[in-house]
Amino acid sequence: MLDETLGDPQCPPEVRELKDRVADFVRARILPCERVLDSGGPDAARTLHRLRREAKEQGLWALPLPVELGGQGLGLRSYAHVAEAEGASEHGPAALGSASLLDALMLARHGSPRVRERYLAPLVAGELRASYAMTEQDAPGTDPVLTATRAAETEDGWRLTGGKWFVSGGDTAGLVTVLARTDGRPLERDGLSLLLVPTASPGFRVVRELPVLGAAGQAEITFDGVAVDADHLIGERGKALAVAAERLQLGRTLRCLRWLGQAGRAFDLMRERALTRSRSRGPLGDLQLVQRHVFESLLALRTTRPLVHEAVSRLDAGADAHVEVGLAKVAAARTLQLVADAAIQVHGAAGLGPDTALPALFRTGRAARILDGPDELHITSVARRVLRTERV
Repeated sequence: MLDETLGDPQCPPEVRELKDRVADFVRARILPCERVLDSGGPDAARTLHRLRREAKEQGLWALPLPVELGGQGLGLRSYAHVAEAEGASEHGPAALGSASLLDALMLARHGSPRVRERYLAPLVAGELRASYAMTEQDAPGTDPVLTATRAAETEDGWRLTGGKWFVSGGDTAGLVTVLARTDGRPLERDGLSLLLVPTASPGFRVVRELPVLGAAGQAEITFDGVAVDADHLIGERGKALAVAAERLQLGRTLRCLRWLGQAGRAFDLMRERALTRSRSRGPLGDLQLVQRHVFESLLALRTTRPLVHEAVSRLDAGADAHVEVGLAKVAAARTLQLVADAAIQVHGAAGLGPDTALPALFRTGRAARILDGPDELHITSVARRVLRTERV
């Protein structure tokens, strides 16, 4: 998807061809369908189904998923380059089968034999959608010890009561992984557990859709005494935060890669506009202030990409990546918002309307500074770690 102006010098030659194929698929197949996919409903579902079938036919389905789960086993370092091209569209991961990566890995590593046998194959095949519910109105995801959702133990499992909001895909998912307190008292780190809840269970209810700056995709859900089987406990009882931390590190890094892809898309639109928009005194790109937008955007992209790939490398090596992921998350979110804003400015009124992807890209950039932890959380967390260690 990215113009060669941006480049990706770290991309190995053997991955370049695959990245180009994914970029071509996103450009030719997914981008023309974005309005339909954004609209939801039957037309969106049919379109997504068709795109998934085409991705499978072209050998582009579930690239980073393990082979034993039905994926193609592309390693994290290689997939990182592909994820940037794939993420140029918000719908890229879902259409290409990588959206299930976090849930599939979590269930494969921490799910019971029955959970793995029952859910993994349809999840990887795109026949089942899963979501993750952590945040509550009065208990932000950044402070999970305040979680008020509770699960009481029964003879054959758990009885779940409470609610979550801003659950991505919570209104269309077949499974929701829920953070709940099973033991202990509020403010205790131990005692929090993860429960896998089929959304068809009695007592599960979608309260409402929660548009993010006008865009759909988030939901508020409640659990009114939902019965959860004992073997639907994910990981060890009371040790949810260890599983959540493992998931969040990778999830934040994947988001960063996809934000880079969207920032690159905004840059391409800005560059094209600067080159083709004529004024009475010549091309728009001749203006020094427009050139400054181009320069600042390119600088942000070129300096952010190495930060994100450094986080990828440390995660892939199994090393502590808290500092690298925190730096990458803040930098990638800022870059997407900065580049999208600059592209809108260069487009003028056209950048505010429905004829380009820029409003959606800017909206994603603004939301990115809150999703997966606000900037302030990562800034203070990274600073504290650096101040108490020698590693910079």
